[in-house]
Amino acid sequence: MAVNASDVNAWFVREVLPLEAALMHFLRLSRRNKGDVEDLCQDVYIRVYEAAQKEIPHPVKPFVFTVARNLLINRAKREQVVSIEAVADLDALGIALDEPEPDRSVMARQELHLLEIALEQLPPRCREVVKLSRIEGLTRSEIAQRMGITESTVSAHLTDGMYALADLLFRAPPTPGSGA
Repeated sequence: MAVNASDVNAWFVREVLPLEAALMHFLRLSRRNKGDVEDLCQDVYIRVYEAAQKEIPHPVKPFVFTVARNLLINRAKREQVVSIEAVADLDALGIALDEPEPDRSVMARQELHLLEIALEQLPPRCREVVKLSRIEGLTRSEIAQRMGITESTVSAHLTDGMYALADLLFRAPPTPGSGA
């Protein structure tokens, strides 16, 4: 089933383009060759847009980052071409598809714990909107309907919550002797 082009365009601008900063950050961290990050981002956009022409994916963020991850894996495989005869065991290629390295698992758990602490510091309605949007992947209209509030109130709570989380998670720690 094809989706109307204007709907895909509006969806892409509203849901995908706001993820660009996080996507570029992810791609920069994942690539040794920083020169092709912008090209890779465009490749992600192309695949996401083409998929949305058939059916708009929900939730958006995990889909976009899965596409990016798959493109990175494909590029890594192409860059490390090894003949089948030379490697009898494909695990020896060193490309972990499903399991992160142990240090990344520890870091991810620590980051998740910090996020949980930061979420608990948000006002209750704001916290609920952020969780419904970013964790459960609901749209603003679905959140508004579920919580019995307007979409503009959902947007305000989401904006306030995301700014508050960014401040809580990314502000610089106080320096010794600063009185903070």
